Amino acid sequence: MSFVEKLNNAIAHNHSLLVVGLDPNPEMLPPSYQKDDNLVESLEVWLRSLVTQTADLVCAYKPNLGFYQCLGAAGLDLLQRILAVIPDTIPVILDAKHGDLNTSTIFAETAFEIWQVDAVTINPYAGQDLVAPFLLSSDKAIFVQCRTSNPAAVAIQAYPREDSPLYLQVVQEAKNWGTPEQVCLEIGTTTPDILAKVRAIAPERLILARSIWAENGDLNQLLTAGLNSSGEGLLIPIPQDILSGKNPVPKIKSLNEKVNQIRSKVVQEGSTCDLWMPNVCFLNEHPYQDLILQLYDLGCILFGEYVQASGATFSYYIDLRKIISNPQIFNQVLNAYANILKTLTFDRIAGIPYGALPTATGLSLRLHHPMIFPRKEVKAHGTRRVIEGHFNPGEKVVVVDDILISGKSAIEGAEKIKSGGLIVEDIVVFLDHEGGVKDRLQASGYRGHSVLNISEITETLYEAGRIDREQYEVLQHS
Repeated sequence: MSFVEKLNNAIAHNHSLLVVGLDPNPEMLPPSYQKDDNLVESLEVWLRSLVTQTADLVCAYKPNLGFYQCLGAAGLDLLQRILAVIPDTIPVILDAKHGDLNTSTIFAETAFEIWQVDAVTINPYAGQDLVAPFLLSSDKAIFVQCRTSNPAAVAIQAYPREDSPLYLQVVQEAKNWGTPEQVCLEIGTTTPDILAKVRAIAPERLILARSIWAENGDLNQLLTAGLNSSGEGLLIPIPQDILSGKNPVPKIKSLNEKVNQIRSKVVQEGSTCDLWMPNVCFLNEHPYQDLILQLYDLGCILFGEYVQASGATFSYYIDLRKIISNPQIFNQVLNAYANILKTLTFDRIAGIPYGALPTATGLSLRLHHPMIFPRKEVKAHGTRRVIEGHFNPGEKVVVVDDILISGKSAIEGAEKIKSGGLIVEDIVVFLDHEGGVKDRLQASGYRGHSVLNISEITETLYEAGRIDREQYEVLQHS
Protein backbone atom coordinates (compact mmCIF):
# COMPACT_ATOMS: atom_id res chain seq x y z
CA MET A 1 0.00 0.00 0.00
CA SER A 2 1.37 3.41 -0.96
CA PHE A 3 1.97 6.28 1.47
CA VAL A 4 -1.00 8.23 0.13
CA GLU A 5 -3.35 5.23 0.30
CA LYS A 6 -2.28 4.42 3.85
CA LEU A 7 -2.59 8.05 4.90
CA ASN A 8 -6.03 8.51 3.35
CA ASN A 9 -7.25 5.31 4.99
CA ALA A 10 -5.97 6.45 8.38
CA ILE A 11 -7.55 9.89 7.96
CA ALA A 12 -10.90 8.33 7.06
CA HIS A 13 -10.80 5.63 9.76
CA ASN A 14 -9.72 7.90 12.63
CA HIS A 15 -11.40 11.07 11.33
CA SER A 16 -8.17 12.90 12.03
CA LEU A 17 -5.49 15.05 10.41
CA LEU A 18 -3.35 14.99 13.55
CA VAL A 19 0.27 13.79 13.61
CA VAL A 20 2.21 12.60 16.66
CA GLY A 21 5.88 13.45 16.93
CA LEU A 22 7.63 10.42 18.47
CA ASP A 23 10.73 12.25 19.66
CA PRO A 24 12.97 10.83 22.41
CA ASN A 25 13.70 14.30 23.75
CA PRO A 26 14.93 14.02 27.36
CA GLU A 27 13.74 17.57 28.04
CA MET A 28 10.14 16.59 27.24
CA LEU A 29 10.12 13.28 29.12
CA PRO A 30 7.25 13.39 31.67
CA PRO A 31 8.41 13.02 35.31
CA SER A 32 6.22 9.95 35.75
CA TYR A 33 8.33 8.07 33.17
CA GLN A 34 11.75 9.14 34.38
CA LYS A 35 14.14 6.49 35.72
CA ASP A 36 17.48 7.58 37.10
CA ASP A 37 19.33 4.51 35.93
CA ASN A 38 18.27 4.22 32.25
CA LEU A 39 17.30 7.20 30.10
CA VAL A 40 16.77 5.23 26.89
CA GLU A 41 14.48 2.76 28.64
CA SER A 42 12.46 5.62 30.14
CA LEU A 43 12.08 7.28 26.75
CA GLU A 44 11.03 3.99 25.17
CA VAL A 45 8.29 3.36 27.73
CA TRP A 46 6.96 6.88 27.16
CA LEU A 47 7.00 6.65 23.37
CA ARG A 48 5.39 3.22 23.38
CA SER A 49 2.67 4.61 25.63
CA LEU A 50 2.05 7.48 23.19
CA VAL A 51 1.57 5.02 20.32
CA THR A 52 -0.83 2.89 22.37
CA GLN A 53 -2.88 5.90 23.47
CA THR A 54 -3.11 7.62 20.09
CA ALA A 55 -3.39 4.81 17.52
CA ASP A 56 -7.11 5.53 17.00
CA LEU A 57 -6.77 9.32 17.17
CA VAL A 58 -4.15 10.27 14.56
CA CYS A 59 -3.35 9.78 10.86
CA ALA A 60 0.46 9.56 11.04
CA TYR A 61 3.50 9.29 13.30
CA LYS A 62 6.61 11.41 12.84
CA PRO A 63 9.79 10.33 14.65
CA ASN A 64 12.58 12.92 14.53
CA LEU A 65 15.73 11.09 13.45
CA GLY A 66 18.00 13.70 15.04
CA PHE A 67 16.85 12.91 18.59
CA TYR A 68 17.52 9.20 18.06
CA GLN A 69 20.97 9.91 16.58
CA CYS A 70 21.87 12.04 19.60
CA LEU A 71 21.46 8.93 21.76
CA GLY A 72 24.10 7.10 19.70
CA ALA A 73 23.84 3.44 18.76
CA ALA A 74 21.29 2.88 21.52
CA GLY A 75 19.13 5.58 19.96
CA LEU A 76 19.12 3.97 16.51
CA ASP A 77 18.19 0.66 18.12
CA LEU A 78 15.40 2.49 19.94
CA LEU A 79 14.15 3.91 16.65
CA GLN A 80 13.71 0.45 15.17
CA ARG A 81 11.87 -0.78 18.28
CA ILE A 82 9.50 2.21 18.20
CA LEU A 83 8.86 1.74 14.49
CA ALA A 84 7.99 -1.88 15.17
CA VAL A 85 5.16 -0.99 17.59
CA ILE A 86 3.43 1.47 15.23
CA PRO A 87 0.36 -0.16 13.62
CA ASP A 88 0.87 -1.07 9.96
CA THR A 89 -2.28 0.86 9.11
CA ILE A 90 -0.78 4.23 10.10
CA PRO A 91 1.98 5.80 7.97
CA VAL A 92 5.33 6.88 9.38
CA ILE A 93 7.03 10.10 8.28
CA LEU A 94 10.70 10.01 9.26
CA ASP A 95 11.69 13.58 10.09
CA ALA A 96 15.27 13.44 8.82
CA LYS A 97 15.73 16.75 6.96
CA HIS A 98 18.15 14.79 4.80
CA GLY A 99 20.26 17.05 2.61
CA ASP A 100 23.51 15.22 1.88
CA LEU A 101 23.86 14.32 -1.78
CA ASN A 102 26.67 11.82 -1.14
CA THR A 103 24.47 9.57 1.00
CA SER A 104 21.05 10.11 -0.59
CA THR A 105 20.94 6.74 -2.36
CA ILE A 106 21.97 4.63 0.62
CA PHE A 107 19.82 6.66 3.01
CA ALA A 108 16.74 6.19 0.80
CA GLU A 109 17.36 2.44 0.79
CA THR A 110 17.84 2.35 4.58
CA ALA A 111 14.75 4.43 5.33
CA PHE A 112 12.39 2.71 2.92
CA GLU A 113 13.71 -0.86 2.82
CA ILE A 114 15.25 -1.50 6.25
CA TRP A 115 13.28 0.82 8.51
CA GLN A 116 10.18 0.52 6.29
CA VAL A 117 9.01 4.10 6.86
CA ASP A 118 6.51 5.57 4.42
CA ALA A 119 7.93 9.05 3.91
CA VAL A 120 11.03 11.13 4.67
CA THR A 121 11.56 14.87 5.11
CA ILE A 122 14.38 16.33 3.03
CA ASN A 123 16.29 19.59 2.73
CA PRO A 124 15.88 20.90 -0.85
CA TYR A 125 19.10 22.80 -1.45
CA ALA A 126 20.96 20.02 -3.27
CA GLY A 127 18.12 20.06 -5.81
CA GLN A 128 16.52 17.23 -7.75
CA ASP A 129 19.75 15.18 -7.71
CA LEU A 130 19.17 14.55 -4.02
CA VAL A 131 15.46 13.80 -4.43
CA ALA A 132 15.67 11.35 -7.33
CA PRO A 133 16.85 8.25 -5.36
CA PHE A 134 13.87 8.63 -3.00
CA LEU A 135 11.45 8.64 -5.94
CA LEU A 136 12.58 5.19 -7.06
CA SER A 137 10.29 3.74 -4.39
CA SER A 138 7.07 4.72 -6.13
CA ASP A 139 4.90 3.83 -3.13
CA LYS A 140 6.83 6.16 -0.79
CA ALA A 141 6.90 9.95 -0.42
CA ILE A 142 9.12 12.86 0.55
CA PHE A 143 8.29 16.10 2.33
CA VAL A 144 10.37 19.02 1.06
CA GLN A 145 11.24 21.51 3.77
CA CYS A 146 10.28 24.76 2.06
CA ARG A 147 10.08 27.05 5.06
CA THR A 148 10.93 27.10 8.75
CA SER A 149 9.49 29.45 11.38
CA ASN A 150 12.89 30.17 12.92
CA PRO A 151 13.16 34.00 13.06
CA ALA A 152 16.85 33.97 12.05
CA ALA A 153 15.90 32.23 8.78
CA VAL A 154 13.91 35.21 7.51
CA ALA A 155 16.98 36.81 5.95
CA ILE A 156 17.34 33.74 3.72
CA GLN A 157 13.77 32.56 3.22
CA ALA A 158 12.30 35.98 2.44
CA TYR A 159 15.07 36.90 0.00
CA PRO A 160 15.11 38.75 -2.39
CA ARG A 161 11.79 40.53 -1.80
CA GLU A 162 8.48 40.09 -0.04
CA ASP A 163 6.39 39.45 -3.17
CA SER A 164 8.79 36.73 -4.43
CA PRO A 165 10.44 35.08 -1.42
CA LEU A 166 12.82 32.17 -1.75
CA TYR A 167 10.54 29.75 0.09
CA LEU A 168 7.83 30.17 -2.56
CA GLN A 169 10.42 29.55 -5.27
CA VAL A 170 11.31 26.30 -3.48
CA VAL A 171 7.61 25.35 -3.52
CA GLN A 172 7.41 26.04 -7.26
CA GLU A 173 10.53 24.02 -8.01
CA ALA A 174 9.56 21.10 -5.78
CA LYS A 175 6.31 20.74 -7.72
CA ASN A 176 8.41 19.80 -10.76
CA TRP A 177 10.27 17.02 -8.96
CA GLY A 178 7.49 14.47 -8.68
CA THR A 179 3.81 13.70 -8.53
CA PRO A 180 1.54 15.01 -5.75
CA GLU A 181 1.48 11.47 -4.38
CA GLN A 182 5.26 11.44 -3.94
CA VAL A 183 6.41 15.02 -3.38
CA CYS A 184 4.79 16.84 -0.46
CA LEU A 185 5.69 20.08 1.31
CA GLU A 186 6.71 21.04 4.83
CA ILE A 187 5.86 24.58 5.89
CA GLY A 188 6.76 26.09 9.25
CA THR A 189 4.80 29.23 10.06
CA THR A 190 2.55 30.91 12.59
CA THR A 191 1.04 33.16 9.91
CA PRO A 192 -2.12 32.21 7.96
CA ASP A 193 -1.06 34.43 5.04
CA ILE A 194 2.03 32.29 4.42
CA LEU A 195 0.03 29.06 4.35
CA ALA A 196 -2.48 30.73 2.02
CA LYS A 197 0.30 31.72 -0.42
CA VAL A 198 1.67 28.18 -0.48
CA ARG A 199 -1.79 26.66 -0.93
CA ALA A 200 -2.52 29.08 -3.79
CA ILE A 201 0.47 27.94 -5.85
CA ALA A 202 0.33 24.29 -4.76
CA PRO A 203 -3.38 23.42 -4.41
CA GLU A 204 -2.74 19.75 -5.12
CA ARG A 205 0.08 19.19 -2.62
CA LEU A 206 -0.05 17.70 0.85
CA ILE A 207 1.38 20.12 3.43
CA LEU A 208 2.95 19.10 6.72
CA ALA A 209 2.42 22.15 8.95
CA ARG A 210 5.06 23.01 11.53
CA SER A 211 5.26 25.57 14.37
CA ILE A 212 1.61 26.61 14.11
CA TRP A 213 1.04 26.64 17.88
CA ALA A 214 2.18 30.18 18.60
CA GLU A 215 0.74 31.99 21.60
CA ASN A 216 -2.42 33.85 20.55
CA GLY A 217 -2.37 32.03 17.21
CA ASP A 218 -5.68 31.67 15.39
CA LEU A 219 -6.14 27.96 14.59
CA ASN A 220 -9.25 28.68 12.54
CA GLN A 221 -7.44 31.08 10.22
CA LEU A 222 -4.38 28.84 9.90
CA LEU A 223 -6.40 25.76 8.96
CA THR A 224 -8.69 27.68 6.63
CA ALA A 225 -5.59 28.95 4.81
CA GLY A 226 -3.86 25.57 4.64
CA LEU A 227 -6.68 23.11 3.95
CA ASN A 228 -7.76 22.43 0.39
CA SER A 229 -11.38 22.75 -0.75
CA SER A 230 -12.04 19.15 0.34
CA GLY A 231 -11.02 19.91 3.91
CA GLU A 232 -7.83 17.89 3.54
CA GLY A 233 -4.27 18.34 2.26
CA LEU A 234 -2.89 19.47 5.63
CA LEU A 235 -1.22 17.43 8.37
CA ILE A 236 -1.33 19.03 11.82
CA PRO A 237 1.21 18.24 14.56
CA ILE A 238 -0.07 17.71 18.09
CA PRO A 239 1.58 20.27 20.41
CA GLN A 240 4.50 18.76 22.27
CA ASP A 241 3.25 20.03 25.63
CA ILE A 242 0.13 17.89 25.20
CA LEU A 243 2.20 14.79 24.48
CA SER A 244 4.47 15.38 27.47
CA GLY A 245 1.64 16.22 29.84
CA LYS A 246 -0.50 13.98 32.01
CA ASN A 247 -3.35 12.08 30.34
CA PRO A 248 -2.95 13.50 26.78
CA VAL A 249 -5.92 11.63 25.28
CA PRO A 250 -8.75 14.03 26.32
CA LYS A 251 -6.79 17.02 25.02
CA ILE A 252 -6.04 15.25 21.73
CA LYS A 253 -9.71 14.36 21.29
CA SER A 254 -10.72 17.96 22.00
CA LEU A 255 -8.17 19.25 19.48
CA ASN A 256 -9.37 16.79 16.86
CA GLU A 257 -12.99 17.87 17.33
CA LYS A 258 -11.97 21.50 16.87
CA VAL A 259 -10.00 20.66 13.71
CA ASN A 260 -12.88 18.65 12.24
CA GLN A 261 -15.32 21.51 12.86
CA ILE A 262 -13.07 23.82 10.87
CA ARG A 263 -12.70 21.17 8.14
CA SER A 264 -16.48 20.89 7.80
CA LYS A 265 -16.78 24.66 7.46
CA VAL A 266 -14.09 24.75 4.75
CA VAL A 267 -15.84 22.00 2.79
CA GLN A 268 -19.20 23.78 2.99
CA GLU A 269 -17.73 27.06 1.78
CA GLY A 270 -15.77 25.43 -1.03
CA SER A 271 -18.38 22.99 -2.33
CA THR A 272 -18.15 24.21 -5.95
CA CYS A 273 -15.57 23.28 -8.55
CA ASP A 274 -14.45 24.54 -11.94
CA LEU A 275 -15.40 22.42 -14.94
CA TRP A 276 -13.18 22.52 -18.00
CA MET A 277 -15.01 22.39 -21.34
CA PRO A 278 -13.38 22.44 -24.81
CA ASN A 279 -16.00 24.89 -26.22
CA VAL A 280 -15.35 23.73 -29.79
CA CYS A 281 -16.83 21.34 -32.31
CA PHE A 282 -14.45 19.37 -34.55
CA LEU A 283 -15.14 18.02 -38.01
CA ASN A 284 -12.45 15.38 -37.54
CA GLU A 285 -11.99 14.39 -33.95
CA HIS A 286 -8.55 13.39 -32.65
CA PRO A 287 -8.59 10.70 -29.93
CA TYR A 288 -6.56 12.99 -27.66
CA GLN A 289 -8.09 16.30 -28.72
CA ASP A 290 -9.35 17.25 -25.24
CA LEU A 291 -5.94 16.49 -23.76
CA ILE A 292 -4.22 18.65 -26.39
CA LEU A 293 -6.56 21.57 -25.67
CA GLN A 294 -6.13 21.21 -21.91
CA LEU A 295 -2.34 21.23 -22.26
CA TYR A 296 -2.60 24.46 -24.22
CA ASP A 297 -5.05 26.02 -21.76
CA LEU A 298 -2.77 25.00 -18.87
CA GLY A 299 0.09 26.96 -20.44
CA CYS A 300 2.22 24.01 -21.50
CA ILE A 301 2.61 25.45 -25.02
CA LEU A 302 4.28 28.87 -25.13
CA PHE A 303 5.30 31.13 -28.03
CA GLY A 304 8.49 33.19 -28.13
CA GLU A 305 12.20 32.55 -28.66
CA TYR A 306 13.34 29.55 -26.59
CA VAL A 307 16.64 27.67 -26.52
CA GLN A 308 16.02 23.92 -26.29
CA ALA A 309 18.13 21.41 -24.36
CA SER A 310 19.61 20.34 -27.71
CA GLY A 311 20.94 23.87 -28.23
CA ALA A 312 18.52 24.69 -31.06
CA THR A 313 16.37 27.83 -30.85
CA PHE A 314 12.63 27.42 -31.53
CA SER A 315 9.85 29.98 -31.74
CA TYR A 316 7.84 28.04 -29.18
CA TYR A 317 8.39 25.95 -26.06
CA ILE A 318 6.48 22.96 -24.75
CA ASP A 319 6.74 22.60 -20.96
CA LEU A 320 5.23 19.30 -19.80
CA ARG A 321 6.44 19.71 -16.22
CA LYS A 322 3.27 21.61 -15.35
CA ILE A 323 1.04 18.58 -15.83
CA ILE A 324 2.15 16.88 -12.61
CA SER A 325 0.50 19.70 -10.65
CA ASN A 326 -2.84 18.98 -12.30
CA PRO A 327 -3.87 15.44 -11.27
CA GLN A 328 -6.76 15.24 -13.73
CA ILE A 329 -4.58 16.04 -16.75
CA PHE A 330 -1.65 14.00 -15.44
CA ASN A 331 -3.95 11.00 -15.15
CA GLN A 332 -4.89 11.38 -18.83
CA VAL A 333 -1.23 11.60 -19.80
CA LEU A 334 -0.40 8.44 -17.84
CA ASN A 335 -3.31 6.63 -19.51
CA ALA A 336 -1.98 7.64 -22.91
CA TYR A 337 1.53 6.36 -22.09
CA ALA A 338 0.07 3.18 -20.58
CA ASN A 339 -1.86 2.42 -23.77
CA ILE A 340 1.49 2.15 -25.56
CA LEU A 341 3.40 0.35 -22.81
CA LYS A 342 0.72 -2.34 -22.55
CA THR A 343 1.63 -3.41 -26.09
CA LEU A 344 5.32 -3.86 -25.20
CA THR A 345 7.27 -6.50 -23.29
CA PHE A 346 9.55 -5.32 -20.49
CA ASP A 347 10.63 -6.00 -16.90
CA ARG A 348 11.38 -2.49 -15.68
CA ILE A 349 10.56 1.13 -16.53
CA ALA A 350 13.35 3.70 -16.82
CA GLY A 351 12.64 7.43 -16.67
CA ILE A 352 15.06 9.89 -18.28
CA PRO A 353 16.09 12.57 -15.72
CA TYR A 354 14.58 14.81 -14.85
CA GLY A 355 11.46 15.65 -16.79
CA ALA A 356 10.28 12.06 -17.22
CA LEU A 357 10.87 10.86 -13.65
CA PRO A 358 7.35 11.75 -12.40
CA THR A 359 5.83 10.04 -15.45
CA ALA A 360 7.93 6.92 -14.94
CA THR A 361 6.91 6.88 -11.28
CA GLY A 362 3.22 7.09 -12.18
CA LEU A 363 3.56 4.34 -14.77
CA SER A 364 5.45 2.16 -12.30
CA LEU A 365 2.55 2.40 -9.88
CA ARG A 366 -0.10 1.92 -12.55
CA LEU A 367 1.48 -0.99 -14.43
CA HIS A 368 3.11 -2.65 -11.40
CA HIS A 369 6.60 -2.68 -12.90
CA PRO A 370 9.64 -1.51 -10.87
CA MET A 371 11.40 1.70 -11.86
CA ILE A 372 15.06 2.61 -12.40
CA PHE A 373 16.75 5.63 -13.94
CA PRO A 374 20.12 6.46 -15.51
CA ARG A 375 21.86 9.30 -13.73
CA LYS A 376 22.05 12.53 -15.68
CA GLU A 377 25.63 12.86 -14.56
CA VAL A 378 27.63 10.21 -12.72
CA LYS A 379 28.57 11.34 -9.23
CA ALA A 380 32.23 11.61 -8.28
CA HIS A 381 31.31 10.62 -4.75
CA GLY A 382 29.17 8.11 -2.88
CA THR A 383 28.34 4.92 -4.81
CA ARG A 384 29.15 6.50 -8.22
CA ARG A 385 26.28 4.58 -9.77
CA VAL A 386 25.38 5.07 -13.41
CA ILE A 387 21.95 3.50 -12.84
CA GLU A 388 19.84 4.09 -9.73
CA GLY A 389 17.54 1.36 -8.47
CA HIS A 390 17.58 -2.42 -8.24
CA PHE A 391 17.87 -4.57 -11.37
CA ASN A 392 19.28 -7.82 -12.69
CA PRO A 393 21.48 -8.00 -15.81
CA GLY A 394 19.61 -9.41 -18.77
CA GLU A 395 16.27 -7.81 -17.87
CA LYS A 396 14.41 -5.84 -20.53
CA VAL A 397 13.81 -2.15 -19.87
CA VAL A 398 11.45 0.29 -21.59
CA VAL A 399 12.73 3.88 -21.60
CA VAL A 400 10.25 6.70 -20.92
CA ASP A 401 11.00 10.31 -21.88
CA ASP A 402 8.85 13.41 -22.32
CA ILE A 403 9.76 15.01 -25.67
CA LEU A 404 11.82 13.78 -28.64
CA ILE A 405 13.59 16.70 -30.32
CA SER A 406 16.99 15.39 -31.38
CA GLY A 407 16.74 12.07 -29.55
CA LYS A 408 20.11 12.70 -27.89
CA SER A 409 19.01 12.49 -24.24
CA ALA A 410 16.88 9.38 -24.83
CA ILE A 411 19.68 7.59 -26.68
CA GLU A 412 22.29 8.57 -24.08
CA GLY A 413 20.00 7.35 -21.31
CA ALA A 414 19.35 4.07 -23.11
CA GLU A 415 23.08 3.52 -23.63
CA LYS A 416 23.76 4.05 -19.92
CA ILE A 417 21.09 1.49 -19.10
CA LYS A 418 22.60 -1.02 -21.53
CA SER A 419 26.00 -0.49 -19.90
CA GLY A 420 24.55 -2.18 -16.83
CA GLY A 421 23.84 -5.37 -18.74
CA LEU A 422 20.21 -4.53 -19.40
CA ILE A 423 18.31 -4.78 -22.68
CA VAL A 424 16.64 -1.73 -24.23
CA GLU A 425 14.56 -1.99 -27.37
CA ASP A 426 11.78 0.58 -26.95
CA ILE A 427 11.72 4.30 -26.15
CA VAL A 428 8.30 5.82 -25.41
CA VAL A 429 7.68 9.57 -25.32
CA PHE A 430 4.69 11.85 -25.03
CA LEU A 431 5.58 14.20 -27.88
CA ASP A 432 7.52 13.50 -31.08
CA HIS A 433 8.95 16.67 -32.58
CA GLU A 434 9.23 14.78 -35.89
CA GLY A 435 11.95 15.82 -38.32
CA GLY A 436 13.16 12.24 -38.64
CA VAL A 437 14.01 11.76 -34.97
CA LYS A 438 12.42 8.30 -34.84
CA ASP A 439 14.61 7.31 -37.78
CA ARG A 440 17.65 8.37 -35.73
CA LEU A 441 16.42 6.18 -32.90
CA GLN A 442 15.99 3.29 -35.34
CA ALA A 443 19.51 3.80 -36.64
CA SER A 444 20.77 3.49 -33.06
CA GLY A 445 18.86 0.25 -32.56
CA TYR A 446 15.73 1.50 -30.77
CA ARG A 447 12.03 1.53 -31.64
CA GLY A 448 10.43 4.92 -30.99
CA HIS A 449 6.83 5.30 -29.83
CA SER A 450 4.94 8.52 -29.14
CA VAL A 451 1.52 9.51 -27.83
CA LEU A 452 1.39 12.62 -30.03
CA ASN A 453 3.49 14.36 -32.67
CA ILE A 454 3.85 18.08 -33.25
CA SER A 455 1.69 18.01 -36.41
CA GLU A 456 -1.27 16.53 -34.54
CA ILE A 457 -1.01 19.19 -31.85
CA THR A 458 -0.72 21.96 -34.43
CA GLU A 459 -3.75 20.87 -36.44
CA THR A 460 -5.92 20.38 -33.36
CA LEU A 461 -5.06 23.76 -31.84
CA TYR A 462 -5.60 25.57 -35.12
CA GLU A 463 -8.94 23.92 -35.86
CA ALA A 464 -10.08 24.73 -32.31
CA GLY A 465 -9.12 28.38 -32.71
CA ARG A 466 -6.59 28.24 -29.87
CA ILE A 467 -3.80 29.51 -32.15
CA ASP A 468 -3.85 31.93 -35.07
CA ARG A 469 -2.47 31.44 -38.57
CA GLU A 470 0.92 32.93 -37.69
CA GLN A 471 1.35 30.59 -34.70
CA TYR A 472 0.16 27.70 -36.83
CA GLU A 473 2.89 28.45 -39.37
CA VAL A 474 5.49 28.66 -36.59
CA LEU A 475 4.61 25.17 -35.37
CA GLN A 476 4.26 23.74 -38.88
CA HIS A 477 7.71 24.88 -39.98
CA SER A 478 9.62 24.30 -36.75
